[in-house]
Amino acid sequence: MTSPYLNIIKKMRTAKELFAELNSFDENRRIEAKSASAVGKSMMETVCAFANEPGLCGGYLLLGAKRTGMAEDGRPVYEPENIENTDKVQSDFVAMCNSMFNVRIRPIINVEEYLGKTVIVVKIEELPESQKPAYFAKRGLPEGAFRRIGPSDEKCSEEDMYLFYQSADTYDSCIVDDADLDDIDENALNFYRKLRKEVNPDAEELTLDDVDLLRALGAIKKNKQGGYDLTYTGLLVFGKQMSLRRLVPSFRVDYIRISGNQWLADGDNRFEQTIDMRGPLILMVNKACSAVMDDLPKGFELKKDSMQASTPAILPNKVLREAIVNSYIHRSNRVNQPIQIIRYSNRIEIHNPGYSLKPQDDWGEPGSMLRNPRISEIFHDTNLAETKGTGIGAMRRLMKEAGLMPPTFESNHEANKFTARLLLHHFLSKENMEWLAQYAEFGLVNEQKLALVFVREVGAIDNATYRQLDSSITHARARLEIHKLCDLGFIEKKGQGRNTYYIRTSKVVSLAERLPSQDERLLPQHSTLGERLPPQGERLLPQHSTLGERLPPQDERLLPQHGTLGERYQGEDERYQGKLGTFEEECMLKPREELVRELSKELQERVNNIGSRASRETVCQLLIDLCAFKPYNYEELASILQRSPKALKDKYLKPLRLANKLFYWIPEMINHPLQKYVADPTMVRSNTKKK
Repeated sequence: MTSPYLNIIKKMRTAKELFAELNSFDENRRIEAKSASAVGKSMMETVCAFANEPGLCGGYLLLGAKRTGMAEDGRPVYEPENIENTDKVQSDFVAMCNSMFNVRIRPIINVEEYLGKTVIVVKIEELPESQKPAYFAKRGLPEGAFRRIGPSDEKCSEEDMYLFYQSADTYDSCIVDDADLDDIDENALNFYRKLRKEVNPDAEELTLDDVDLLRALGAIKKNKQGGYDLTYTGLLVFGKQMSLRRLVPSFRVDYIRISGNQWLADGDNRFEQTIDMRGPLILMVNKACSAVMDDLPKGFELKKDSMQASTPAILPNKVLREAIVNSYIHRSNRVNQPIQIIRYSNRIEIHNPGYSLKPQDDWGEPGSMLRNPRISEIFHDTNLAETKGTGIGAMRRLMKEAGLMPPTFESNHEANKFTARLLLHHFLSKENMEWLAQYAEFGLVNEQKLALVFVREVGAIDNATYRQLDSSITHARARLEIHKLCDLGFIEKKGQGRNTYYIRTSKVVSLAERLPSQDERLLPQHSTLGERLPPQGERLLPQHSTLGERLPPQDERLLPQHGTLGERYQGEDERYQGKLGTFEEECMLKPREELVRELSKELQERVNNIGSRASRETVCQLLIDLCAFKPYNYEELASILQRSPKALKDKYLKPLRLANKLFYWIPEMINHPLQKYVADPTMVRSNTKKK
């Protein structure tokens, strides 16, 4: 189907307009700034991305725009860089667009003068659906195709091919080898009938027998022999537990409970608890929700005119349910990786394989892009999911109504994963109000206060996450408010351009450092501002206790104050930080001599003999063995091997990671300031139980 955007003739934007936008918002989905140097591969990757990205309507390259620094208010500064030989640049650009790709891309080019210097504006139109994807002919698919993700040009994966070949069957409609009707769990099918009847007792499909019902739902397909083949929809939604283990062994949900606020800091004591859940999806919703909700701390609430107290969970059930259901129906089933629900002391994170098909700028807006349409429709028919794109907006509203911090979401196209993060903090609790009161003199707005609580608990924040604290925050406003927090010394900028993020400083003290004594604290989650805790010996158990049960002694509690209030950062910060609130020590690169001295004698000998002309295979194997010895960041590895950090990262570490020979040490936050590489996947994944 031809894109409707190609039928609309739009006015070419001027260099003045593009410079104004760059100096206000930096590079974005539709604008890429390039210097006045010769036309090269990087420009063509951007051309390919603009031509391919669905619904983007193309984009602009501004040639001759150079970023020269930052303004006092945090805005980027782009200035024109004169292009002398404009005819040659244009000719080279057009020639490469005509010859490098599988299809000819026709750029629209204008030469303009801005601030006395010559620049070139190039507009790339989105290709018709029939011509997508454009890709570098020599590289082939999917590696030779690019998409525009935010301000970046990202290589396409197998997952992206579905977007370009809409006529092809989706993964959930594909036939499962070595599977048949005997792999269907009758209990799961009966549960579907029960849920469907509750939604619509007169639904036509309820009159069908089991085989016809499965066929109507896309769970089975009739083959040429007259029998029936099971599809992935049938297996994943209605399959028996043993069939799922046999046919899709990584299709499971792992609930992981971790002490502290960081991932896998202690290699010997990884988890407090893990639960591996496997079964048909339609039965797994309640199972996963119950596992998490039963483990969450409970508050104590006695409503007016009520004789009976209640113990509501600190997290709205609908929010957790929505997050879990979204991970089920939007996960990429092409990736052999389980869904992970990680319960930290201060938050819940839900990780599912598969980046968001919906652009981040559209999150919270109506309309959903479905990766698994047949599975999604089954969840819609049973009221387990809306599939209308309103889930994120509903979660934000429910968390706000509960007085909790807003949920945040992260989609990583390169790692092909999506993360939902739910902080277990009542923003208006007395503890947080007292903690924020110490910063009253700085005149922070509400969103800046939310950001302080967020970096206190998570350790880092970026512009995209800041904007999720309130849906009304624009990119420019977020940048200005973050810049003020930097000026005030609360956060410190790391990275450059599109990879910028911010870490907390020692000025963001822990919650315990400024709180009143224990007996003066309010109930942290569900009390009113006038309520006080009873004496220490008379408090109710925060988790699953009955009226009259007493708390154990303070030093025997697993998670005091629901595992968040009164705790310092644990795990990673305890191991790598001497002082709470600063990342300076752990981010400091050790001298090479010290790094080499820590190695085994065999590794020391190989490192000392590696030389600068070693073969690629030799260097790769040594990197794998080093990362099997202990986690290293790319700068440490570059120091050990005496290589350029950037070259080592791009030419060796990234290919090894994409080949699953190296893995991220902190997989839930790819750009974490303490990110390292490991060779053993059990060091970063949940399939290793607590020793």
